[in-house]
Amino acid sequence: MKLTFFGGAGTVTGSRILLEVNYKKILIDCGLFQGVKELRLKNWEKIPEDFKELDLVILTHAHLDHTGYLPILIKNGYVGKIYCTHATKDLTEIILLDSAKIQEEDARRANEHHYTKHDPAKPLYDIEDAKLTMTHFETFDLNTWNIIEDSIKFKFINSGHILGSAFVVLDVNGKIIVFSGDIGRKEPILLYPFEYITKADYLIVESTYGNRNHKNTSINEVLLKHINHTYNKGGILIIPTFSVERAQEIIYLLSLLKRDHKLPNIPIFLDSPMGVNATEVYFKYKNGHKLSDEDIKSMLSTVNLITEINASKMIVNNKDPKIVLAGSGMITGGRVLHYLDKIISDEKHSILIVGYQAEGTRGKALLAGDTEIKFFGEYHKVKAEIFKINEFSGHADQSELMDWLKHFKEPPTLTFINHGEPHQSQALNTKIKTELKWKSTVAKLNNEYYLD
Repeated sequence: MKLTFFGGAGTVTGSRILLEVNYKKILIDCGLFQGVKELRLKNWEKIPEDFKELDLVILTHAHLDHTGYLPILIKNGYVGKIYCTHATKDLTEIILLDSAKIQEEDARRANEHHYTKHDPAKPLYDIEDAKLTMTHFETFDLNTWNIIEDSIKFKFINSGHILGSAFVVLDVNGKIIVFSGDIGRKEPILLYPFEYITKADYLIVESTYGNRNHKNTSINEVLLKHINHTYNKGGILIIPTFSVERAQEIIYLLSLLKRDHKLPNIPIFLDSPMGVNATEVYFKYKNGHKLSDEDIKSMLSTVNLITEINASKMIVNNKDPKIVLAGSGMITGGRVLHYLDKIISDEKHSILIVGYQAEGTRGKALLAGDTEIKFFGEYHKVKAEIFKINEFSGHADQSELMDWLKHFKEPPTLTFINHGEPHQSQALNTKIKTELKWKSTVAKLNNEYYLD
């Protein structure tokens, strides 16, 4: 058996782990690199030779950094299956179609305004590529063993990160290999918490927050504080929002504030076709989360769901106070840029960051205090107030990761730490070695690891 990390090692994006066993090549996750240009350029590199011989792809969840490379895989001749949970398929379709649409629009805008070195600029993949990718999907229930071949079987176990997210447990010749994907919080806002696993011969665990713990504060109170502060300035509050999970969490919390008559009388918009579609998927899979019918009704009455571009343009151009949730969450593209184009250089407005910001993203630049950021081919001065709520994270922090690990009855033969910036992964590695006395290592990009 051999593992190779083609992504998600030394960074939090581009998750792609190749398992080679019994003459089979199985890829766990197939994500895009995001963030700094050096990483994004990896998406354009020649596809690894190993990927041309893949037998199977298994997904832990739908986020772009775990699924966004799939259309490139299909474009390069992959004809096999893509396995995942039912909700993951629905959310992946929404995410890939949105990703393709944004890439098409970015390429078209770059060509029209000539802010590209390429002639012409082209998308990584288009909408037709994304649609073709979805024909390869096959879905499975949680907690059920499924046969790949006589000596290989797998099952999905709830990981509590987003709707449909799951640990991938592989039984290969009697050896258990566990891929964590992204691990959720012990007490998620909407979802049921992650389940514990008690046995693994080999474990691959994420480390996004491997070096720190989340603060235990009331998210509602902090959210309301930023809303009232911006409202009292007569400004607009823009919340760059991840369309899957984060958008639904914020809408739910806003609905609670509205029920308690704490919100000022201002309109609230979710201006994101992907966010609207993802919200509908959450309502479809009622067994996958804790929301009641009353919660869902309240959420729908709290927020105006915007999909049509003309309606979006009207809201963008309206200067009245409001709250707008718009993608993308790291401000790498999407409709949020059109709002920032109008408000970012005016100090009476506010931008509220509510999720992890990878290195090299505009969101990271705003948190770092950059006085100007570039989009639409121009630099924009940053005068709007920038706020951050860390407590929204969908990733387990260090203490939650350690709690999950401590439920293994015996130490794995070897634990691989991935999906983290170097200092985050190394911190978790040190914690595992000193507290658990396990044999562990930080996965390195493109390294091959042979398993007994």
